[in-house]
Amino acid sequence: MRTLVIIAGGLVLWGACLAVARFCAPASASALSTATAVFVALWLLAAAANLWLGVTRAGYTVREELPIFLLIFLLPAALAAFAQWKVL
Repeated sequence: MRTLVIIAGGLVLWGACLAVARFCAPASASALSTATAVFVALWLLAAAANLWLGVTRAGYTVREELPIFLLIFLLPAALAAFAQWKVL
């Protein structure tokens, strides 16, 4: 359940990045591309922080946390990249 909440948080962060881009530069495709790139960078940091917390505080090994990290990072990042490629 926690993993799904974190993934949903990533999608909310992506939406916030897109909203800021549309507010700052309306009708600009390059602003949306930049917003997606910024989102991926921020989301990598957030997913890495979640990995670090799982290892240091929850007591999991890196080997146990790595698949969760990949799921948490790649699902929203891939969705954002795909949407950027096809829709935006």
